Amino acid sequence: MTSVPDPSPTRLARLALIGFLIAGCIAVLWPFIGAVLFALVLWICTWPFYARQVLPRLKGRSGRAATVMTLGLIVVLLVPMIFLSGGLVDGVETLVAQSRPYIEQGLPAEPPAFVKKIPVVGGDLDERWRKAASSREELNKLLRPLLEPARSLALSLGGVVANGLLQLSLVLFIVFFLYRDGEAIGQALSTAARKLGGELGGRMLELARGTVIGVMLGLVGTAAAQGVVALIGFLIAGVPAAVLLGFATFFLSLIPAGPVLLWGGAAWWLYDSGQTGWAIFMVAWGVLVISSIDNFVKPILISRGAGISIALIALGVLGGVMVFGFIGIFLGPVLLALGHALIAAWTREETPA
Repeated sequence: MTSVPDPSPTRLARLALIGFLIAGCIAVLWPFIGAVLFALVLWICTWPFYARQVLPRLKGRSGRAATVMTLGLIVVLLVPMIFLSGGLVDGVETLVAQSRPYIEQGLPAEPPAFVKKIPVVGGDLDERWRKAASSREELNKLLRPLLEPARSLALSLGGVVANGLLQLSLVLFIVFFLYRDGEAIGQALSTAARKLGGELGGRMLELARGTVIGVMLGLVGTAAAQGVVALIGFLIAGVPAAVLLGFATFFLSLIPAGPVLLWGGAAWWLYDSGQTGWAIFMVAWGVLVISSIDNFVKPILISRGAGISIALIALGVLGGVMVFGFIGIFLGPVLLALGHALIAAWTREETPA
């Protein structure tokens, strides 16, 4: 019986060097892994339009075509985010300005009539209001537990917005090079898939591409539809900054129950302004039109594109935000859907005898 010779020191040194190089590359790219992955998702979804429409019009000049495509994405994605961030800052400043007189001078002695009419808790709220209005100490006691959570929420919200703008800028920077060198990158990915998995590797790569496109079309298509119908509702009801609220609906529709915060807030503003009829219209429009798109259209689009449940999409959104920040809204569902599709395809693959 012959013994297997030990690997030579030279071979071990080569393997160690390769392992060290891979670990070093991962360590360097790890802070940007979310932006890199989302840039890949964006590149995969928009590559057909770039290759069939933009590149031929510029006579195959990949550098110019990549610049034009990236500028278009900046206009579509980054500019609305900047305006939305500015509107958010203005909204916070307005809320602070409206709250300051109550903090400095105290609450009015009589609460609004609608407070007592609120089901279940109306009587308790009315009593607490009267106690807080009659005593500065009671008001401070009531507000003190709310100040720290409100401050933390404002700081967290500002951090998410700033992080989102920074990550989106990095994504657009990366995607420029993906467009410019897209053909070479696509060929390299195809070659690597065949070398690693043979015929199965090629099918997995195609499955991954279809899953990414299906999930993104489902998410972005539903978000765009909700943003448009929300904008129409805001314009009909005469809500201020309707265009900005429409853009905000587009982004918040990627979060479960996100649009409710906007159309619900608009309905409350209309009611507080004495426009009860328009407030009722806004609530009805939000429930029957805006939210119905999320409840019916999104599952259909995503299930047709990727074949996964809406529960998995919701988990992807929440987990993606916790791990990757703002771009996790898009990236989380795509990763879960892709993993689900790959595992399903792998378990269905017959093992040759």
